[in-house]
Amino acid sequence: MPEMRFHIRWPDGTPESCYSPSLVVKDHLTPGESYGLDDFLARTRTALNEASDRVAKRYGHPCSLALGQLAAIEATSRRFQSMPGARIGVERFEE
Repeated sequence: MPEMRFHIRWPDGTPESCYSPSLVVKDHLTPGESYGLDDFLARTRTALNEASDRVAKRYGHPCSLALGQLAAIEATSRRFQSMPGARIGVERFEE
């Protein structure tokens, strides 16, 4: 399976490189765009769960790296829940 990294920037300016075991992230995020916190979380949940499901169909088990990445994104996002208008930027994809 082709894996990729998607590079984001949190509302406080902190960059992060995120992992996906599938290119499906490209169906949900666009480089150069920024997303409100809830929208970004919904998009990454969908993308990373789809990616994990693709691994499960191929190898018989979900992708722990994709699910771990989702958990890390969700944990970091909690820091910005009280920030009005918090947006996460998608900087680029790396295949």
